[in-house]
Amino acid sequence: MSMPRTPPREPPSEPPEPPGPRDRPTSAFKSRGGLSRIAAAARYSAAGLQSAIRHEAAFRQELAIGIPMLVATPWLAPGRWQAAAMAASILFVFVVELLNSAIEAIADALSVDHHPLLGRAKDLGSAAVMVSLVTVVMVWAIALWA
Repeated sequence: MSMPRTPPREPPSEPPEPPGPRDRPTSAFKSRGGLSRIAAAARYSAAGLQSAIRHEAAFRQELAIGIPMLVATPWLAPGRWQAAAMAASILFVFVVELLNSAIEAIADALSVDHHPLLGRAKDLGSAAVMVSLVTVVMVWAIALWA
């Protein structure tokens, strides 16, 4: 008795290529680019800063301390590189606080009930702010070391 012949095996086919950036559907909220995109981005950024000043007490406190420090930096810093590092460390606090505020806003929009992962996200954002504040102290101490 003879065994039935199996058909010859075809070589494995290549997996399809992932879609490229131009193949992906675009969001209705995405801009097209050009100068109008830059103007819109500037408006969104200004709205974000206004919102942070209006709604975030911690951001207002950091501005109240950080802006005078930024103004005093050119007179306090012994050199240009120290002044740049001192100013950058303060701006870094502003950036981290804005990101922390964004995380908190998203967490609160999702749920005001206690959720361990939302709480963890808020705590991690708060820790990032603390690390940025410690960075300011370190940078200023090193820059102003006699």
